Amino acid sequence: MRPTRTLGVNTWVWTSPLTDQRLAELAPRIREWGFDVIELPVEDLGDWDPEHARKLLDTLGLSATIVLAMGPGRELVAADHATIAATRDYLRRVVDVAATVSSPVVAGPAYTSVGRTWRIGGSERPACYEQLRDGLAPVVEHAAAAGVTVAVEPLNRYETSLINTVDQVLEALDGLPADGVGVALDIYHMNIEERSIPEAIRRAADRIAHVQVCANDRGAPGADHLDWPGIVAALDEARYRGPLVIESFTGENATIATAASIWRPLAKSQDAIAVDGLSFLTGVVRGGGTP
Repeated sequence: MRPTRTLGVNTWVWTSPLTDQRLAELAPRIREWGFDVIELPVEDLGDWDPEHARKLLDTLGLSATIVLAMGPGRELVAADHATIAATRDYLRRVVDVAATVSSPVVAGPAYTSVGRTWRIGGSERPACYEQLRDGLAPVVEHAAAAGVTVAVEPLNRYETSLINTVDQVLEALDGLPADGVGVALDIYHMNIEERSIPEAIRRAADRIAHVQVCANDRGAPGADHLDWPGIVAALDEARYRGPLVIESFTGENATIATAASIWRPLAKSQDAIAVDGLSFLTGVVRGGGTP
């Protein structure tokens, strides 16, 4: 029998940056639609109040997951000491936010700013990964003490040149403790970079800490060519028991639309990305088949 799996959605589907007012508007709708989890981005500390969010979500019976945002100037690799120190401080404080709202993870590309690419030679990559481990180690220690896992996300080749694949992220994290750091899998990026998504999931296995889902074009899961039954079966085989969280983006915010390359509507509405995706995933995950 397939294990019960919770389903979530990221507020980036509708808004950026998240605010207390927008959270108060979105969270009841997300719960009413039938989601179990709401994913809360921390673009800048102070955009929204974690204590207020915790009380709201407790009232609604929603669980939370946290995603970080690596904007310009947030770097743990190939950067000066001051930049690395500031980035590490940001990550530690995001861990504190996660602990406040009882999120088990902080997920995202916790290594360089999104969109930063450079040619990395064969001997340079292991050195970059060593620097990343050094930069992450204090954050991971802080996270483990707080009962939070830092879930490091590979991005596609157009958004980073440092970590694109499961094999690369496993190499980069090798030696860091599994109780404080793992892998965040994003099906959108995996569709670009992995030769087989199910096989990559199986290789990540015990290190999988978080999973984000969407269609291959960032629309609703199911409105695409992806092998969702195969993906979910691989996650079951890997014994991943966390949520599947729909992550997409709104084109209404110029900054995030440009960063995520949202140049056209991805569904009939932003609500449809969530509602249609939830309906589809419910059929695959809980019903054992494609609706």
